[in-house]
Amino acid sequence: MNTQLLPASPAASSSGRPELSTTKRPPRGWFARQYRQRMLRTDLLTVIAWSSVAAAIALWLADGGATNITSPASLFTAAGIVAGLAGMDLVLLMLLLAARIPFIDRTIGHDRALEFHGKLGKPSLYLLLAHGVLLAIGYGMAEGLDPVSESINLWVQVPDTWLAFVSMVLFIAVVVTSLVAVRRRFPYEFWYVVHLLTYAAVATSIPHQFSVGGLFAAGTWQRWYWLSICIYTGSALVYFRILEPVLATARHQLTVARVERVAPGVVNIVMRGRKLDQLAGTGGRFFIWRFLAPGMWWHPHPFSLSAEPVFSGSDGQGTLRVTVRGLGNGSAQLLRLRKGTKVALEGPYGLLSTAARTKNKVVMIGAGIGITPLRALLETTPFAPGEATVLLRGHTEQELYLGSEILDLCQARGVRLFHLTGPRSRTQSTWLPEDAVRNGYSLTSYVPDIADADVYVCGPAVWAANVIADAGKAGVPEEQIHHERFDW
Repeated sequence: MNTQLLPASPAASSSGRPELSTTKRPPRGWFARQYRQRMLRTDLLTVIAWSSVAAAIALWLADGGATNITSPASLFTAAGIVAGLAGMDLVLLMLLLAARIPFIDRTIGHDRALEFHGKLGKPSLYLLLAHGVLLAIGYGMAEGLDPVSESINLWVQVPDTWLAFVSMVLFIAVVVTSLVAVRRRFPYEFWYVVHLLTYAAVATSIPHQFSVGGLFAAGTWQRWYWLSICIYTGSALVYFRILEPVLATARHQLTVARVERVAPGVVNIVMRGRKLDQLAGTGGRFFIWRFLAPGMWWHPHPFSLSAEPVFSGSDGQGTLRVTVRGLGNGSAQLLRLRKGTKVALEGPYGLLSTAARTKNKVVMIGAGIGITPLRALLETTPFAPGEATVLLRGHTEQELYLGSEILDLCQARGVRLFHLTGPRSRTQSTWLPEDAVRNGYSLTSYVPDIADADVYVCGPAVWAANVIADAGKAGVPEEQIHHERFDW
């Protein structure tokens, strides 16, 4: 069933709740300027990343490395050193992309940062493998040994080299376990613990870099440069991955206030805390929550707020809310949370927010539990009456979670609202219900001017991919489509 519930004009709330004041639209051209500034930051990050790789190789060149190539053995050795420098630099870039640094998150988003992090995994491994193999060949040729014998010789006689071999084994384990095909064979907890071996791999690789060879000899500027980027990377990881979450948890002192049933298997978890005004305005971005109850404290949950904080006292005291569906063992436990349970949090993360806007018009398309972040975004992102459209997809009206709240928001803010309910098509891969497909509907049937709007998509992965493909066919540029997996 395809139902338009509201026209594009404000109306009085039919639920008896107070009518919301319309969030004012920024000055003309503000979103376009915001987008240009974000793209400039993206270009800056790209230049820094490539420059770091070039700088790593320049370290060797500045030390007169090229002048030492006088034989086949020295050629292999030189290639091995360059591969090692480039490979280690890529590893440091991977760690920075996963460090949840706010500047990176606000520029490209948490999802894209982890995407680039993953793409660097195999190239860095190949370079590090080449580093080891080429050095074994080069040193072996110089000493009249085969590569295997030379490797054994390095392990036994050269200080800290055995740690480099251990590091290589750990890097291989990390890359293999990060492959999607392998990850699907194990629970999240298993591969996440294995993935943490990245830090052990980096730690065991560092000693030989400073104790073997003369490139990073004591007193050289190359040594100080390499030390500084290693120290910065480690500091960023410790601060943003460990210290900042601990400080945020202590600052907000969140506890579970109540658990409210929304639908079968779906609940609102309302938390009480302090200084919640520092979390306001995040609409659509997600946090990583840890509910500190027996058997649950170690399991991180990436959930977006489903509403902005509600303040009830001084010092930003009040409540905030997430909406949870019990899909797996971990999230199913949350349906039985007790009042008073303490909560740790990290974030917010991601670009599913006003920070990604490029246009004055906005379209929000959600399905299932993916509707709930859009409800928070609808509450906060600025637009004038008539400039926004919301499409909610579910098999039944009952699966349009928080539908009554979204209806009230749309009435107050002058938003077109469509409920798209019914079974999915059995013959076509589409995000629309079967009756809409049968009647020839597409995205432009509901939003004819969608090419001139920002499109926010949140829902199951395959469904969201179909929405994004339909938006592309409708002429929506890639930079106006905003979709982010709530992942870590």
